[in-house]
Amino acid sequence: MAQVITLDNARDLGLPGRASKEIVSSHVGAKAITFRLVELAVPAAGEEPRGPHVHHGFEECMHIVAGTGELHAGGNTYLVNAGDTVLVPSDEVHVTRNTGDEPLVLMCFFPINDIVPGTKNL
Repeated sequence: MAQVITLDNARDLGLPGRASKEIVSSHVGAKAITFRLVELAVPAAGEEPRGPHVHHGFEECMHIVAGTGELHAGGNTYLVNAGDTVLVPSDEVHVTRNTGDEPLVLMCFFPINDIVPGTKNL
């Protein structure tokens, strides 16, 4: 049966360095997808940037909704802007950082219903 999930019903993940709301995952009965809305604030002067992480065994797809930033992945740096979509392969170390003067807002999709077991912060 179809569901309508409001942002009020999303799980606040409390992840370091970002506001992350898990809208769809196993917590609402999803069998093969996780969808998150992530906001990276403008970094404060002298703030330590968050470190990279990796997802073992599954890809991540990010769509940039607003803002500008950098994706560091696979030893490369990519500039990202609103409207861009990024595909990060499984097992590729990566981190996204806000480089602009407004929040960097991402929609993040994963082809698995619960990403916790396959994610490792480095």
